[in-house]
Amino acid sequence: MNRLFQVVLATFGLLSVVLPLSVHGAKSGFYLPESSLVVRGRVVLLAIDDHSLRDREHLVLTLNKPTVRRQPVLTPQRGNPNAPDSMAAHFYGTVLHDQGKYRMWYYAVSLRAKPYDLKQGPVCYAESNDGIQWTKPTLGQVEINGSRDNNAIKLVDQATQCAAVIHDRDDPRRPYKMLYTTRTHTWVFRPATSPDGIHWTVAQGYPSERFLEMGSFFKFGDHYIVHGQGVGKDSNGFPEGRQGYASTSVDFVHWDRDYDEAFRLPEPEDVALRGLVGDYPQVHLGVGATSFGNVAVGLYGIWHNPPEAKRRKKGWYGAGLITCDLGLVVSNDGVRFREPVAGEVYISAKKSPVTPVPGVDDPTILCQANGILDVGDKTLIYHGRWRNATATGQDYYAEVALATLPRDRWGSLHLAKDA
Repeated sequence: MNRLFQVVLATFGLLSVVLPLSVHGAKSGFYLPESSLVVRGRVVLLAIDDHSLRDREHLVLTLNKPTVRRQPVLTPQRGNPNAPDSMAAHFYGTVLHDQGKYRMWYYAVSLRAKPYDLKQGPVCYAESNDGIQWTKPTLGQVEINGSRDNNAIKLVDQATQCAAVIHDRDDPRRPYKMLYTTRTHTWVFRPATSPDGIHWTVAQGYPSERFLEMGSFFKFGDHYIVHGQGVGKDSNGFPEGRQGYASTSVDFVHWDRDYDEAFRLPEPEDVALRGLVGDYPQVHLGVGATSFGNVAVGLYGIWHNPPEAKRRKKGWYGAGLITCDLGLVVSNDGVRFREPVAGEVYISAKKSPVTPVPGVDDPTILCQANGILDVGDKTLIYHGRWRNATATGQDYYAEVALATLPRDRWGSLHLAKDA
């Protein structure tokens, strides 16, 4: 690698190259031969991308940690029994900077008539002029306790979780596309389209009946890709814990039913220690990523189960015990992700704690989704904080949080001391 080029990378940590000319026969944009990808407008070279920037002799990578806003940017409407998010506002969702404003779709939780009976969904909508102060407009679509004065979006499924939305400029007829998670015999994803992001038409049926608890949905090149948490078996048929999987589609209608392994953490060699309740780091919700053309950057949940001796004997085994941090990953095909620095926590639950209950020390589970976006000179990282309360019911709570970076400065390359 050229010494001057090394110094440039070490100083800035990234390069953004505008390439408006046709290359290698591509009709418009820049052709990347290593990935057979045509990128329009610009190619982004990030310090964390060791695929595009392979020659790293004498260079050392350091991750640049974001500044976390301690106060949440969006909270549930506690105390309002008519609100769809009367208990929790989960960021199993999306933030877009669109039409001159910030737009958010998120997953609400409320309390049914019976104590401790939580209702998952509906998908809700919020808007903001600055990305920090949010309003919840009345949409009039969903009736709750005889009132339509709420921000809920009408979908055909009653139980919903993640709502991952993109603005697809390649499809002017149906520019807004959503994949949301709903429950059949298990949690599956379902497509929907919209002309405005408010009124949605849901596809008939489900692309797959295989379990996938969604983390994100985006378009990479000509493919639509959904990521999430799955549970599988190794090549010898032994069970595994939570790992990251992905499904792809070329038309948003037909999806691969044989999920790809997208991102994995190591499983214990002792198979007796494996499984959903195993005491080792697992991948919660798969990858929550955003495409920047030739590269996708995302977060994954680093799920920490309690030791066997501390598991709850009644109710959920991890109530008040499980925590989850966020790790950083990068990809050059939108499907297979890798860590720029293996095992390093990027946003910790301790640095982004959920709003506490006075006198109670409940742990935080951080959640990632479609929350990474560049606006102006900043990279915004929206994520969820879920309070892992010891008890359920009235103690259930989640909110939306924000962390920021100087634009695209995920990491920095520095000259090694002995270079």
